[in-house]
Amino acid sequence: MNPATRPRERRDDVRLLAIDRRSGATHDGAVEDLSGLLRRGDLLVVNDAATLPASLRGVSPGGESIEVRLAGSDGGGRWRAVIFGAGDWRTPTEERGAAPLLGVGERLLFGDDGEPLRARIVAVDPRHWRLVELEFEVDEEELWAGLYRLGAPIQYAYLAGELDLWSVQSVFAGPPWAVEMPSAGRPLSWGVLQGLLAQGVEVARVTHAAGLSSTGDPSLDRLLPLPERYAIPRSTVAAILRTKAAGGRVIAVGTTVIRALEGSFVRHGELRPGEGVTALLLSEETELAIVDGVITGMHGPGESHRHLLEAFASPALLDRAWTHAVEAGYLAHELGDIALLADFEPGALRSPSAPG
Repeated sequence: MNPATRPRERRDDVRLLAIDRRSGATHDGAVEDLSGLLRRGDLLVVNDAATLPASLRGVSPGGESIEVRLAGSDGGGRWRAVIFGAGDWRTPTEERGAAPLLGVGERLLFGDDGEPLRARIVAVDPRHWRLVELEFEVDEEELWAGLYRLGAPIQYAYLAGELDLWSVQSVFAGPPWAVEMPSAGRPLSWGVLQGLLAQGVEVARVTHAAGLSSTGDPSLDRLLPLPERYAIPRSTVAAILRTKAAGGRVIAVGTTVIRALEGSFVRHGELRPGEGVTALLLSEETELAIVDGVITGMHGPGESHRHLLEAFASPALLDRAWTHAVEAGYLAHELGDIALLADFEPGALRSPSAPG
């Protein structure tokens, strides 16, 4: 599937492929169709995490040029990060120069504007030497100022140009927790959300620290997604319980929302409000307790996110939907088109793409 290489002029100018999990029927439409595909009494849960400028250019103790991509914070001052060698986003991650081997106690320097940021490596993950933990040698206020002064959004070589930070935010972005954009929510403009509310669809939120999607190293990519922070408001728990009791569907906007909600359920045996960390990995074997459907980007066979979607539909159905989407010219990746996987009423999806 071809990638979307730049942001659309209108964030909701995005195609939507609806897929019935039970019948396999599909519908080709647009994001505005959500107000017809979701019904009164359904609940849409979005991830309101804002996207950080999580790519930092720097210098290793040996003087090598490096890029550090932040991979999430524990909320207490430490940051997981992945070390990249020479080069930038224009070079595919798998073709980047070798990263230097760094050890605990070594210091990194970011920026050349006269006000650099300094960080010390406090841990190296035993599973992979490029995955480290950092402590920045400034106070919290200086750190946030430095990140937004020196950092840039994480991006990949299929993009046509440098992304502005505003290009990787949802309209409802709040706490700056995500190191890559929770992209399933980007096409939801205020107009789309107002249309859903007018149809009787409720909207709630969680905050989930969406992490890195790729490092270019298969052995490191197999560790993704890493454990990630989440926060679930009490009002969201109440909305979910109310929706379930009334027979409505809980639709997650992105797999990060699923990890937060289902991760909380697995951890506590029930859905609880508050903050936590989830290491939940979704798969075909996952039994979903909270979420009934998902809005997601286009993910094909072999991709890590595709495995997550197998919690909602069989690999065979996902393969058929992917083949159709490729043939129909849908676009992939974080600025691309989206899909809605859910159970629909018989006959609700009618299009030439629906199986006979």
